[in-house]
Amino acid sequence: MKTADRYLKFVLWSEPDAAYVGYCPDLFPWGGVCHGASEEAAFNQLCALVREEVDELGQNGRELPEPTTRPMREAVPA
Repeated sequence: MKTADRYLKFVLWSEPDAAYVGYCPDLFPWGGVCHGASEEAAFNQLCALVREEVDELGQNGRELPEPTTRPMREAVPA
């Protein structure tokens, strides 16, 4: 598994933006980081941004944030 694959990535439709918006909360906690006319376009752009961020952090010797965001289907009941 590639390091970038460890991070949850998802795309949602944004009515105010009239576009699909890509999110990766563990790397970009401030919100959506890309837009696309289709889910596929936004997701492809998001994957590229995540790979770039992981590569850049590694090249600069910075520690990668621990991936903590998980899909709901992996939630453990209390």
